[in-house]
Amino acid sequence: MEKQISRSVGDYIKAIYSFTTNQETTTTLALAEQLSVAPSSVTSMLKKLAHFEPPLVNYQKSYGVSLTNEGRQAALRLIRRHRLLETFLLKIMGYQWENIHGEADELEHVISTRFEQHMADLLGEPQFDPHGDPIPTRDLLLPTSNSIPLTQLSEGENAIIRRVHSSQSNLLRNLSDHGIVPGVTINIDSRNPIDQTLQLSVGNQRKPYVIGPDISRNIFVELNPRHDH
Repeated sequence: MEKQISRSVGDYIKAIYSFTTNQETTTTLALAEQLSVAPSSVTSMLKKLAHFEPPLVNYQKSYGVSLTNEGRQAALRLIRRHRLLETFLLKIMGYQWENIHGEADELEHVISTRFEQHMADLLGEPQFDPHGDPIPTRDLLLPTSNSIPLTQLSEGENAIIRRVHSSQSNLLRNLSDHGIVPGVTINIDSRNPIDQTLQLSVGNQRKPYVIGPDISRNIFVELNPRHDH
């Protein structure tokens, strides 16, 4: 049976995992900001994680921090559980899209492995959660995705929203109210060359939606091959 890790350890390894997906290491300062704790608290936790048996992180003060193989596996197990819970809460329990992240955060540390496996069976082993984030398989492999950030689209391009990478309930509620959810087709009506603001046509909605780069870089889309310009 896998060793149960505490909520605080889980939060750290998930944060390190997200920061190091596209780079080798992350910094104490970035983690402190992400987790809303003092840098000194981060340093002491990283030292603790480096002395786990086996160690969960590689930590050297001048070189930043990265997950060991064991730490990465532990992070992926938690991410799988969290994203399965989000899917379960939305599809089975009828939760609102914007409320599932916080609830899954609470539950991921208390459910058993058996509960997780039953949940995955009930849901049919989904590949992506309601936000479009990939769910690691039982073997902790991530499904592949061809999605790109919305910021990379040009005027006139048509795409399908695949992922909305945010846990801010106010933002998710606003996007949901305007139909910006995974599976919906969008068209780039115009792109402001000064501030990179995009004007989108969303699904069948008549009113266009204007979106700035801070939000659009966290929305991932797949170009629609069936669309003719």
